[in-house]
Amino acid sequence: MTRAMRLTAAGFVATAVTFGPGRMGFGLFLPAFREDFALTTATAGLIASGGFLAFLVGLLASAGMARHYSARASVVTGAICALVGFVIVAAAFTPMHLAIGIALAGSSAGLCWAPFNDAAERIIAPEARPTALSVISTGTTFGVAGAAVLAFLVIEGVFDWRGAWIGFAVSSVALTGFAVTGLPPGGWAAPARGPLHDSGGAGISAPIEPAPEPAHAASESHLLRREVMPLYATALCFGMTNAVFLSFAADRVVAAGGLPGLADSVASVVIFLGYGVFGVLGLLTGRLEARIGLAALFCLIFSSGALSLVLIGIAPTSWSAVIAASGLHGMAIMMVSAVFSFWSVRLFPGRSTLGFTAALLSVAAGSVIGPALAGLLAAAQGPGVMFLVAALPSLTAAAWFAVLLLRERPRLPPAPPA
Repeated sequence: MTRAMRLTAAGFVATAVTFGPGRMGFGLFLPAFREDFALTTATAGLIASGGFLAFLVGLLASAGMARHYSARASVVTGAICALVGFVIVAAAFTPMHLAIGIALAGSSAGLCWAPFNDAAERIIAPEARPTALSVISTGTTFGVAGAAVLAFLVIEGVFDWRGAWIGFAVSSVALTGFAVTGLPPGGWAAPARGPLHDSGGAGISAPIEPAPEPAHAASESHLLRREVMPLYATALCFGMTNAVFLSFAADRVVAAGGLPGLADSVASVVIFLGYGVFGVLGLLTGRLEARIGLAALFCLIFSSGALSLVLIGIAPTSWSAVIAASGLHGMAIMMVSAVFSFWSVRLFPGRSTLGFTAALLSVAAGSVIGPALAGLLAAAQGPGVMFLVAALPSLTAAAWFAVLLLRERPRLPPAPPA
């Protein structure tokens, strides 16, 4: 395998393990946790919040570790956190043990994703980079789908939830091996000439770009300059709507009477499985962006996200509507994750982990704001109205990108020439 292929494989496994069971495992297995630990809704909320806070801490730590040590150090640390967290959850007998395990597992997602941006920028040729980053981000969909299958087997009594989490721990050991072999050691100080980018076996190589002058580098790495504001605004918007879907879609289906012929407890499995299976379309993100452009792709993504919320709001007991909603949302989040990744590379040359971490922090901020406001609205107006209102930010974003297309104003960085 070439260096680019090893890097892409490592990134794929990293997002599969850390954003699958590491980030979403608690929500998938919450019914089993409630039964064994007698969790109240308030306690479950605190544990989930702890995992989310750990994710934020992991994001901040990854930026420092990748810069001062190496991307490998950050990813290996994340893999170890995932392993320890999964083992603690599997062995937990009190809510406190469960909370500690969930927090450690959640931190792994923050530590393991952003460093691949800098690694891809140094190893993979510009024309191949969007496709590689799309593959890396789409690992999430396989992790979510795999975790959903295990959750269904637990519901069916094939084995208990502790066995599933032992399986997650084994996957984190595999991640450690991929990280060691796929990511080079040391920092990212690159010579101006010499080593070649590796396009991943496609027969295309290009010289490493010269290091920018200090003043130019400082300017281009500034987090608050005007041209990066659309990245943060888009990330904040998607964070809000995505968190509303993940937080309330299953409850909406169950409260409305569930899916015909299916036990209520399986509703979340159906949603997450559809989310993961259709998220495989995220693999096409790089090619699609090269064909239609970034603004058109964002218009498609946010339109899909808005439609997913509308479908859950108006038809929560329809099999076709629920599958379509989960599929559209899974496709949207996998594609937008890939876009944020390679957009950060273009906006922050040489410092893409910094920019990508800032974008992910914007997503995280939206994830805090969205469910809080949606919960208040649902209590006042009902969940149906809440889902329809929650679709408005995505519709607004889609309209904004549509206007960019109509005006033909190139405000977004173009893809590198093939």
